[in-house]
Amino acid sequence: MAPHSTSAPPRISLMASGELRDALTAIEEGKGSTAVAALMAIDADSWQAIEHRLTAIIGSDLRSLLLATAERVADQPKLA
Repeated sequence: MAPHSTSAPPRISLMASGELRDALTAIEEGKGSTAVAALMAIDADSWQAIEHRLTAIIGSDLRSLLLATAERVADQPKLA
């Protein structure tokens, strides 16, 4: 009988999910350096899990998603 090998999907740690949330909030508030610091605090295994989940759900990675969002925001007219 062949061994049953199922690889568990990568997991996002609780700390990494908080860092990602903080990074996205900082981006929304225009605090680029805070966003970068939060993203850099995410561990490698959680990064892999985040990328895996984003690719599965939206077909893109975080960098592509953020760049596309920034372009859409830049194209919107400024409110007075």
